[in-house]
Amino acid sequence: MIARRTLKDFAESLRASKDYKAVKTALDAWFYEVQASVWNSPADVKKSYGNASIVGEDRVVFNIKGNGYRLVAAIDYQRQIVSSSGWEHTKNMTALTLGRFNMRIKPIRGEADYDEALHRVEALWGSKSGTTEGDALDVLVPLIEAYEREHYPIDFPDPIDAIKFRLEQQGKDYRSLVGVIGQRTRVYEVMRGARPLSLNMIRKLHDKLGIPAEVLIQSPQPPRKRVKRESAGRNKKARAIRRAI
Repeated sequence: MIARRTLKDFAESLRASKDYKAVKTALDAWFYEVQASVWNSPADVKKSYGNASIVGEDRVVFNIKGNGYRLVAAIDYQRQIVSSSGWEHTKNMTALTLGRFNMRIKPIRGEADYDEALHRVEALWGSKSGTTEGDALDVLVPLIEAYEREHYPIDFPDPIDAIKFRLEQQGKDYRSLVGVIGQRTRVYEVMRGARPLSLNMIRKLHDKLGIPAEVLIQSPQPPRKRVKRESAGRNKKARAIRRAI
C-alpha cells in the first residue's frame, strides 16, 4: 500500500466538517484491511467490497461513509501493490515518460524526493516484470513504503468502528454478528461499548469477516462523557442498535 499521504491529506481537509471523524475512521480501517488483503483479480476485491466499482483493469472505486465519498485506487495484482493516488490524469504522461526512462534511483530523503518517487511510480505503473521499467518499479515501491511508514503513519481505527466499516462494505448489518460475537444480547453489549471483545470474538471476527487481528486487539476508545440532557439521544442510539440486531 503506497501513497498514504493521499489518505491523510484528504481526511485532514475535512477536519472542520461533521464528516471528519467518520471519514477518517473509515479510511484508517480501509488502509489496514488493504494491507492484509491478497487480491489476484478484481473478483477478489468484489468478494470483500461488494459495493466497490471496477472501472478498468487496474482501477477500483471504493465507497467511503456509505456513498458519501469515493476513493479511487490503482491495483497492481501481479505485484500486490495498491495506491490511493487516483491517477487517471497521468495516462497520457505515461507513454512519454517511459520513452526516456533511465534506471537512476536515489534514496528518499525528503518530500521533494518522495513526490518525485510517486510520480515515477505513476509513470511506471503496470510495467511488466523483468523489464527495465518493471525492475525500477519493484525498487521504488519499497523505498516509498519505508518513507511513508516513518512520515505518514496511519492510526489504528477503533475496533468497533472497524467492525461497522466491514459490515457496511459487505452490505450486512448487526444481525450477521450473531453467532460470531455471541447471541443478540452479547452483540448489543459489544457494539455499544459496554463489553470488550474477547480473544475468541477477535478470532472469529478475523476468520469470518476478514478484519485484521492487529486492529481488533486495540483498546477501544473510551466513550465521551455526555451531559444529562443528551441521555435521550443516547437511549435512542441504544434502541437503534437493538432494532438492528
